Amino acid sequence: MLTDPRPPTRRLDSGATIPRVTTPRTILHVDLDAFFAAVEQRDRPELRGKPVVVGGGGPHLRGVVSAASYEARKFGIHSAMPLRTAGALCPHAVFLPVDGRKYGRVSREVMAILRRYTPLVEPVSIDEAFLDVTGSRQLFGDGEAIARQIKATIREELGLTASVGVGTTKLVAKIGSDLRKPDGLVVVPPGEEAAFLAPLPITRLWGVGQKTADSLASFGVRTIGDLAALPGDALERRYGKVGVALSERSVGIDPDVVDGGDPAKSVSHEHTFDVDTSEREVIERSLLGMADGVAGRLRGSGIKASTIALKLRDSNFRTITRQTTLPEPTDLTEPIYRAATQLLRKELKGQRIRLVGVAASNFREKEQLGLFTAPDEPRRHQVAEAADTIRKRFGERAVTRARLVGAHLPTPFERDPMTAVERRHGTEIARQARDEDEASGRDSQADTEDVEIPLDA
Repeated sequence: MLTDPRPPTRRLDSGATIPRVTTPRTILHVDLDAFFAAVEQRDRPELRGKPVVVGGGGPHLRGVVSAASYEARKFGIHSAMPLRTAGALCPHAVFLPVDGRKYGRVSREVMAILRRYTPLVEPVSIDEAFLDVTGSRQLFGDGEAIARQIKATIREELGLTASVGVGTTKLVAKIGSDLRKPDGLVVVPPGEEAAFLAPLPITRLWGVGQKTADSLASFGVRTIGDLAALPGDALERRYGKVGVALSERSVGIDPDVVDGGDPAKSVSHEHTFDVDTSEREVIERSLLGMADGVAGRLRGSGIKASTIALKLRDSNFRTITRQTTLPEPTDLTEPIYRAATQLLRKELKGQRIRLVGVAASNFREKEQLGLFTAPDEPRRHQVAEAADTIRKRFGERAVTRARLVGAHLPTPFERDPMTAVERRHGTEIARQARDEDEASGRDSQADTEDVEIPLDA
C-alpha cells in the first residue's frame, strides 16, 4: 500500500519510467476509553461498575456531559449531552464535576509512556494521540506488538484501558481505534486498507458529515466501498478538490504525517464542534474561551507571547492557520482574543467550521517586559490572577466570563497537555516552594482567600 498520493512511477528524461519505492509507514492511534470517567472510577473504587457522568455536580444543573462511563452509555448518555437530559435518561447515575488538573496530570503520564516507543507522538486531545513507530520496529517489534505493549503498560502503570488502531495512515489508524472500544485493538496490514474500509458506513470517513452523506446518497453511496467504486473524475466534477480527497480516502490514502514537533514552541487550545457551524457568534465565543485558557497557561508559566495564531478546519477537513504579531507581548485574554477574532473575520466566509484553535508563541520572560505597560494593565493582571487563584482552588468552571455563561463550552484542554516550557516552570515553582516551606517549617499546601472579581469581556 502506497501512502504517498503521487503516482508510483517517475518519468525519466528519455521518456521511460521507473518505479518509485515507498516504504509503508506504521501509524498508531491510541485513544483512552471514557477517559475522565475511567480516571474517577480508578481513583474511587466504589464507582466501578456504576454509571458515572463527568461534567457537573448534578443532573439538575446547567452544563453538558464531558464524559460518560460505559455503564452510563448503555442508557444513551454521551458527551455534549445536556446534564438534565442525562439525568432523565439515568436518574441513578453518579454526577461528578470536571477535575481538569487531575485529568491533565494523568494525560501527561500517558503521553510520557507513548514517548518511550517513539519521539514522533502527536497528541490531538487530552486523551488521544497518533504515533509513527516506523523507526521503532527493530527495538520493539511490529505495529501490533508495540500496540499491545502500550496497552499493557497503560493498564499496569495507570490502571486505565486504551483502544489502539494500527495502520499505514492516520486515517486508517483512527478509524481502527474507534471500532472495538473499549480496550480494543484493530490492526490493518499494508495493502488491506481498501478492504478494511469498504463495508463501513460512509460517515466513518473523514470529511463526510451528514450533508455530504446525504449528497452522496444520490449516487447510491452508503458505504466507503460504494464511494471507492465511483470514478474519481466523476467525484472531482461534482465536488472539486474535495471529491479528489474523498476518492483517495475511500481506499485508505492519507498523506498527513504524524507531527511530533517541539511542544515548547507554543501554548495552544483547540476545540472540535459537535456539529459543524458557520455561526460567527458560536465560533467567536469558543475563541474567547480558548484565549482565556491560553492566557492562563502563559501566566502560570511566567511568560508572555508576542505571536498569536488561529487554526480553522472546515467540514471538508481543509485546515488553514493564520498568525499575527502583537505590538507588545501579553499574557492577558483580551489581546489574544482580539488578535484571534481579527484573523477569523478575514477567513470566515460562510463555510462550516469543524475545529477552531488558538495558539500563542514567540515567548518572552515577564522580567524582560514592562517598559511600555498600558495604564490599565496592572488592574487587568490583578483580575486575571485572582481568577487563576479561584480556578486552582475550586476548579476550572468556578469562574467564567459573562459572555460564556450558557455557552456550554467544554473545559478547554490543550492539544499537548503541558508544553516543555510549562513543565520547566512548574518544576522551578515547586522546587522554590519546597525550599521555602522547609526553611519556614510550614505545610506546602497554602491557604487561599475567597476573591470576588468582575470578568467583563
